[in-house]
Amino acid sequence: MVDSEAHEKRPPILTSSKQDLSPHIANVSEMKHYLCGCCAAFNNVAITFPIQKVLFRQQLYGLKTRDAVLQLRRDGFRNLYRGILPPLMQKTTTLALMFGLYEDLSCLLRKHISTPEFATRSVAAVLAGTTEAIFTPLERVQTLLQDHKHHDKFTNTYHAFKALRCHGIREYYRGLVPVLFRNGFSNVLFFGLRGPIKEHLPTATTHSAHLVNDFICGGLLGAMLGILFFPVNVVKTRMQSQIGGEFQSFPKVFQKIWLERDRKLTNLFRGAHLNYHRSLISWGIINATYEFLLKIV
Repeated sequence: MVDSEAHEKRPPILTSSKQDLSPHIANVSEMKHYLCGCCAAFNNVAITFPIQKVLFRQQLYGLKTRDAVLQLRRDGFRNLYRGILPPLMQKTTTLALMFGLYEDLSCLLRKHISTPEFATRSVAAVLAGTTEAIFTPLERVQTLLQDHKHHDKFTNTYHAFKALRCHGIREYYRGLVPVLFRNGFSNVLFFGLRGPIKEHLPTATTHSAHLVNDFICGGLLGAMLGILFFPVNVVKTRMQSQIGGEFQSFPKVFQKIWLERDRKLTNLFRGAHLNYHRSLISWGIINATYEFLLKIV
């Protein structure tokens, strides 16, 4: 009789546990694009930060690759990963939003707006990129910490944030216009071309082949977008390296840089070859990691 009572009590317990778990499973499923984007960004920043630092010096000072590397060597290994916290915070957050919001907004717009899918996804990509720009202060502080001219002014990320406070909230968002332009249009191209490029790659039949295809697809897109928006990033870097003073417009800063570099495209694109390789590796890692995690989460 005890056995029969125990047997009768088991089903409700199991049913209850399943009911308790189902909302949590649904929540994980809804958040997986954000989680995968965040992890992909962390993986990428940890691997490529030293390359990004060399590129930053070239964008800011117009140095050759060798001179930028020598400058970092003089700074010492202690300063090699100086400034990694802001991009780590910024990239993990913005890429989580980039992938997560793009998927959520695409679904939301498709439900409420009767337009071609291309238009819906393009709008979702622009909105996701615009939302990412909220975290421009992290990119701003990263610029200051990587500039060797400010090594004696700021000891860490917190110190840099604190030093900008006296200039007002607007100072944290110096360089916002190029950030908005870059984020919006690069998102449209990335999400719009990712599928078509992968379709033209050899058919993958194994997990490793899928990983390679995702790396190639992300890498090619990243390299292309890195070259396309390189001048925008050059202007953004110059704008964000300034502390206080006049807020100059994008055209004005671009004109100043253009004159400083003898009105030559080769000088304006100095560092672009390194940016090409960095973007190739970075976005290859990001896309491959994101797609891999998406399958297992």
